[in-house]
Amino acid sequence: MDLTQILPQFGNLAFTLFAFVVALSIIVAVHEFGHYIVGRWSGIHAEVFSLGFGPVLVSRQDRRGTRWQIAALPFGGYVKFLGDANAASVGGDMEHVAPRDRRHTMMGAPLWARTATVIAGPAFNFLLSIVIFAGVILLTGQPRLPLTVATVDPLPGIYGDALRPGDEILAIAGTDLTGEGLYALTSDAIPVAAQVDYSIRRDGEVLTVSGPNPDLPVVGALNPGSAAYAAGIEQGDVVLAVAGQEVVDFQQIVAIVSGSDGQPLDFRIWRAGEELLFTLTPTRQDLPLDGGGFETRWLVGIVAGDFLDFATESPGPLAALGDALGQVWYIIVQSISSLWHIATGGISTCNLSGPVGIAQASGAMASQGTANFIWFVAVLSTAVGLLNLFPVPMLDGGHLVFYAYEAVAGRAPGDRALRVLMVAGLAVILSLTLFGVMNDLFLCP
Repeated sequence: MDLTQILPQFGNLAFTLFAFVVALSIIVAVHEFGHYIVGRWSGIHAEVFSLGFGPVLVSRQDRRGTRWQIAALPFGGYVKFLGDANAASVGGDMEHVAPRDRRHTMMGAPLWARTATVIAGPAFNFLLSIVIFAGVILLTGQPRLPLTVATVDPLPGIYGDALRPGDEILAIAGTDLTGEGLYALTSDAIPVAAQVDYSIRRDGEVLTVSGPNPDLPVVGALNPGSAAYAAGIEQGDVVLAVAGQEVVDFQQIVAIVSGSDGQPLDFRIWRAGEELLFTLTPTRQDLPLDGGGFETRWLVGIVAGDFLDFATESPGPLAALGDALGQVWYIIVQSISSLWHIATGGISTCNLSGPVGIAQASGAMASQGTANFIWFVAVLSTAVGLLNLFPVPMLDGGHLVFYAYEAVAGRAPGDRALRVLMVAGLAVILSLTLFGVMNDLFLCP
């Protein structure tokens, strides 16, 4: 069942919080389970596995002596290992641990066991993303060749209705698609017209028909927090005109919005046979370039979509896994690049979102369907895994730095140094969180 059938839309605060809690709980549970299971395999005993903080709502103890619990504040979680003073301890409570049990604590375990246990949290986040991406790719498949029309969405009359389910598309506007499919079609090869020539095979006969522009100005998705999303534009809407200019090609929208200089624009929209008018104010955003770096453009948050679906076939497990790994790597590279450009002033600090922005994005993606929400969870899981690897005390990456020091120096950092570093790390995390919240609420509306 689609999430949009369970709860009200994003405008409802309860729906937004629900989507955020679901996304965060999945990611945190997987992250902490990584710590738990690798710790257990490494001989480190977990006393508590908690999803959430604060008062315990539900708990049970398993046969290994680990208490599994759900707490009242569902905004995180932790694993408390034997000998830890608390969930976020630096040192521990080793004086209350019997000497024979100290091997089963984090502090008493070998360096390799501690390292593996710490790195397992981010690793499981990456694994979750890979599994989701690969699963979605396997389930949705890829268009089979020759491209075969499965369904055609209703469209305004100017685009005609020549295409039918079962048609095999051989060429569009003279560009052969039998070898590479739509990848062979460049924007330069498509005339700026409502209809273009399609070479199709129908019932064994090759025909030439006039069909909708393949770069139709249809709304495929909406960026969370964008002007289009806030105004109420929906997936499947077809843009008829922007700022009084008729449009039949999505690139026309891009050109008009890019040249708007942030001035409000009227969008005339076709939705299920009805014409609607919306006024959208573009915002400046930094977009990654394929060759590295960023460009700043005016955007309203509309992502191009398709007016038809093609028959698909499974790409196979290995191909899906390769695509999933590529997607995770792309997110990691773009995230690091974004942070570097923010730190050096190359792009706006508005590209850094806090918990409020992430909650809004969770609600927005959930409101656009379960598939979009699941994909968002995978993207966010990769981001969380990467964030935890940063060499900041209090994060997993900070602990890995301490362990690297221990491996080189032959001893762990002193307790006093650890306390100072952990306080400094906590200050960095709180400062970034506060800055993100200020961005979400005041600085970058």
